Amino acid sequence: MDTNDDIAKAAATVTQLAFSIPAGHAFGAGIQLGFADMIADGTLTSSEIATRSGTQPQATRRLLRTWAALGLLEEPEPDRFALTVAGRLLRSEGRRSAQVTARMFTHPLITDAWRSLDRSIETGRTSFDETFGTDFFSYIGQQPAVAEMFHAAMGQGTGRVAPVIAREYDLSRFRHVVDIGGGDGTLVTALLRQRDTLRGTVFDTPDGAASTEEMLRDNGLTDRCDVVFGDFFASVPSGGDLYFVKSVLHDWSDEHCGTVLGNIRRVIPDDGRLLIVETVLPDTVDGSIPPYMYLSDLNMLVNLGGRERTRAEFDELCRASGFTVTDVRSGPDMMGFSLIEAVPA
Repeated sequence: MDTNDDIAKAAATVTQLAFSIPAGHAFGAGIQLGFADMIADGTLTSSEIATRSGTQPQATRRLLRTWAALGLLEEPEPDRFALTVAGRLLRSEGRRSAQVTARMFTHPLITDAWRSLDRSIETGRTSFDETFGTDFFSYIGQQPAVAEMFHAAMGQGTGRVAPVIAREYDLSRFRHVVDIGGGDGTLVTALLRQRDTLRGTVFDTPDGAASTEEMLRDNGLTDRCDVVFGDFFASVPSGGDLYFVKSVLHDWSDEHCGTVLGNIRRVIPDDGRLLIVETVLPDTVDGSIPPYMYLSDLNMLVNLGGRERTRAEFDELCRASGFTVTDVRSGPDMMGFSLIEAVPA
């Protein structure tokens, strides 16, 4: 029988979930107003922040105190605020910054279609298409500022895990890595800096790879890496013996994923390797991964039409496309991602 303690804890859980949407809006408002960059390494009063942001002082203080309650700020004395460790991740500068990612996931681009989640559950269809009148990638292709934010967020997320992949995976046996859907080149940059005999190719759409040349130039890698524009549903570049696909497959249905993997299979040599970097869901909800991974799965349903997958589902995807999964590894530094290694069957 449930005790009073059990019921009180359960009620607290339900209440916290009920307020999670207001919490997300409070989180997003502070990001849009630039609180983290204003406060930086110092402390500011709500009046000082209101002056800098052009907002109403009392309302500003109320939002700042909510940020403090959420663990993003601390209030060491009344009406004086400083960033916590989590809050510092929301500054626009810094190697570990998550600001663009947080801004994207609190932007109407992502949140508006969530209002029709129940409709997506009823039909299995992506509600983004009905909300915005077109699919996700077609929409951002017509909105340069939104596309820039999306691609920057993808690069920011990759930037936190790319050095770990480069450090943990043995690159010594490979001569040429091809990153399919490689965006701004963050992953290839980390791999080439780890192994100076390796060459690279970043393959993406012109929008997706718009800032790749700058990334390569800033890291002195233009002579070791090519940028190729194209559509991975049509074909992918040949010439690599190591093919990476990071945070691509979860955007798409099994049929679309089969097309991408099939195109890689047509060009990869028999002794080559395919590395898929994605979240791998456990077979049961056992607490081994954080809840936001399952929210990511629903986000794929609502906004893109893809999904997160289990190990068995990745095995089947690869098998249907002519690959055999040989290893799946993860770790505390992998930011929730797993490295799925497959070989041509």
